[in-house]
Amino acid sequence: QVQLVESGGGLVQPGGSLRLSCASSVDIKSIYQLGWYRQGPGTVRRPVATIRNTGGTDYAKSAEGRFTITRDNAKNTAKLQMNSLKPEDTAVYFCNAAVNYASGSKTYWGQGTQVTVSS
Repeated sequence: QVQLVESGGGLVQPGGSLRLSCASSVDIKSIYQLGWYRQGPGTVRRPVATIRNTGGTDYAKSAEGRFTITRDNAKNTAKLQMNSLKPEDTAVYFCNAAVNYASGSKTYWGQGTQVTVSS
C-alpha cells in the first residue's frame, strides 16, 4: 500500500506561484508514475502533470510552460511548481501514484489540497 499526503495548497493572487508537495509512504523509485491531477468547480478530475520513474513527463496543455513536476527521491516526494497562476487553476489538486506489482498494477490517491487563485 502507498499513502500519499499533499501539502502546499492555499490562496494566491493571479500571477503568483505555489509549490505543492506529495509525500509518499514508500520509496518513490518503486512507483512507476507519480502525478498531479485536479478537479475544479463543475469539472471531472483531470491530469495536470505526470512523471515516470524513467524521468519522462507529460503536462496538460493548460499547464505547459507554467507548471513543472519534479521528484525528490531522497525525500520520497513529488513536487508541482506552479507559476503564473490563473483563476482557472482553482481546483482541488490530488497526488496520484501508479505502482506495478507482480500481481498487477494499482493506483493510489492522496486526499487533495485546495488551490484557490483569486484577487
